[in-house]
Amino acid sequence: MGDHKEQPLRVGAAVRRRRRALDLTLAVVAERSGLSVPFLSQIENERARPSQSSLEKVADALRTTAVELLAAADPACSVDVVRAEGTEPRAEPRARSLVRGHHQMHASEFTGDHDAGRELQYRNDQLMYVADGAVEIEAEGRAYRLGRGDTLYLTGGVRHRWRATVAETRLLVVAVAEDIEALRDKPRR
Repeated sequence: MGDHKEQPLRVGAAVRRRRRALDLTLAVVAERSGLSVPFLSQIENERARPSQSSLEKVADALRTTAVELLAAADPACSVDVVRAEGTEPRAEPRARSLVRGHHQMHASEFTGDHDAGRELQYRNDQLMYVADGAVEIEAEGRAYRLGRGDTLYLTGGVRHRWRATVAETRLLVVAVAEDIEALRDKPRR
């Protein structure tokens, strides 16, 4: 397990997640908190650490508490090992998370088959890597066959479904977290 005891917390990501979950602009939070937009931007981008008083003002503006924001904060530096659950092959399909906690990246391992009829669509980008076996992925109406070592990259919003075509297939899926705004910027005119 990771050791976060002595690491400072990055509260900016928690502030940004909360603000976006409430669909608020920095200007609205600034008006509600009495703090400036540039200072709030610096907090969200980890370029400034708010005092306890400022954090409480931000929390009030976001209809939460400073304690909740700190609880949702990311450790500044962390190392976390997720051990394999065993090496014996299992007959039933399974999925396991490869990253614990709330982070900007998600990674999962799927072993065996998957509900091929279920169409998936994620807000942000993801990478699919075949560690063992083979899969067939249908994305935007086109089928892709992938074998061991192959990858498929999907941008956010691509509708897709997949199925294992070989027993004991292991598929790794790495994605940007759904609560992180990772969509492309609109071109400026």
